[in-house]
Amino acid sequence: MKHTLPKLPYDYNELEPFFDAKTMEIHHTKHHQTYVDKLNATLEKYPELQEKEVSDLMREINQIPKEINMAVRNHGGGHINHSFFWEILSPTEQEIGGEISDAINETFGSFEEFKKKFSDSAMSRFGSGWAWLVVNAELELKIISTSNQDSPLMEGNNPILGIDVWEHAYYLKYQNKRADYIAAFFNIINWKKVNELYEEIVG
Repeated sequence: MKHTLPKLPYDYNELEPFFDAKTMEIHHTKHHQTYVDKLNATLEKYPELQEKEVSDLMREINQIPKEINMAVRNHGGGHINHSFFWEILSPTEQEIGGEISDAINETFGSFEEFKKKFSDSAMSRFGSGWAWLVVNAELELKIISTSNQDSPLMEGNNPILGIDVWEHAYYLKYQNKRADYIAAFFNIINWKKVNELYEEIVG
């Protein structure tokens, strides 16, 4: 099974003015495509691993052969993280609602407090990486940060929201102003999708 680049559910310019079209195009067709290509190349001599979903590769990262472990971690993580990222963005501004709204208020005290803690996590990630809202094994909401292209799945966490804070995600528009990029992200979250993911996990 060859891994493939997913089609975006919107056009590159539809997230303007928050995410610019040129960054979206480069991010999707260059950066994400490279992760897909390198993951496929890494797995060429491992037919048993080629048959696995990338989510399973991440969950079972400690069982991946040592000689390709880091490559699968980097490129498999890059593929699944970006595939997830595209799906939780929306060209239409949405209000948070449903079970995820109640869970966020219960866990963090308010949406504004959640937004602050999530933004702080994204800002404090040194170098390249991601900030996530995940559901852990105990079905609790947690804010975590991962380095490079590490997936939350590697630690048994299920992501329901995430932001890419690699510079390639924002530098054309925001340069070194990561805080402005993070603030813009909150205008284009697909809360309907986030809520669906949460409900699927917690039942």
